Amino acid sequence: MGARTKYRKRALDILFESESRGLSADGTLADRLEVNDPPVNPYTVSLVEGVAANIGEIDALLAEYSVGWTLDRMPAVDRNLLRIAVYEIKYLDDVPDAVAISEAVELAKELSTDESPRFVNGLLSKVSQVKTKPVPPSEPSESSESTEPSEPTE
Repeated sequence: MGARTKYRKRALDILFESESRGLSADGTLADRLEVNDPPVNPYTVSLVEGVAANIGEIDALLAEYSVGWTLDRMPAVDRNLLRIAVYEIKYLDDVPDAVAISEAVELAKELSTDESPRFVNGLLSKVSQVKTKPVPPSEPSESSESTEPSEPTE
């Protein structure tokens, strides 16, 4: 298991524990840093803090693209694994999307249900695709146009 894989798994442990205890995403991070056994790497800290800081947007993306599964219905391991991977895909330029997806799929194989790796792969692939699509320019709406009558021209 590679170093970053271990750091992702540790971040998953912290996020899972926080959720299980009904705390914010980074709710157990301070405790884990204080105990530091096993040691908490700075990359793990950045993942947990990044997910916590962006959890609203991350969960909105997951909810939008997970067909047939609400966030609450997903296994907690999958939900938190997906949060980490979406954070890496959306916010970390030094992690290629394919690496974030592959790492999440491998952890899903190790830690979750038999169906989870395929679900995780499909959902993260969709998030990666929509992340790279350019946002079309917005059309001016009719409500933004002036409703004042124009001056007659001669």
